[in-house]
Amino acid sequence: MAQQHKHSFSYTVFEHIAELPLLDQQLIEAAQKAAQNAYAPYSRFCVGAAVRLANDEIVVGNNQENASYPAGCCAERVALFQASACYPNTPVLQIAIAAHSDLHDTSNPITPCGICRQTLAEYANRQPQPIVVLLCGGNGQVIRVENALDLLPLSFSLK
Repeated sequence: MAQQHKHSFSYTVFEHIAELPLLDQQLIEAAQKAAQNAYAPYSRFCVGAAVRLANDEIVVGNNQENASYPAGCCAERVALFQASACYPNTPVLQIAIAAHSDLHDTSNPITPCGICRQTLAEYANRQPQPIVVLLCGGNGQVIRVENALDLLPLSFSLK
């Protein structure tokens, strides 16, 4: 017999970064700084990500494009892969994502692409606690999602 399921989740919208705890502000600032160093000559959409690990390390990444489009890599995956390479088996507590562009509107918080959502889900499924996601907009608004798994409810999983 068919069963209907419903998925919903809550998130918090902060009108300005100053409303967040200091550690969250610092993580967002690290993501914003990482976006400044993105290599995005094709899309001109510069994204930065900063990951806070359980050992209090902050690891950053930014998007890296390639003329063999879409052979580049998104900021979220660069940061997560770097964190895993440098600090294997250290849980990810949070990820902050920020962007800027001279072609596209980045005033509102941006969200991860599908590949990055799947990657976040994979990392979240490998650890005991959820990954908090902070999405930052150029207007100062921040969206806080308490569990990265909420961004992709029907993700691929080994479980």
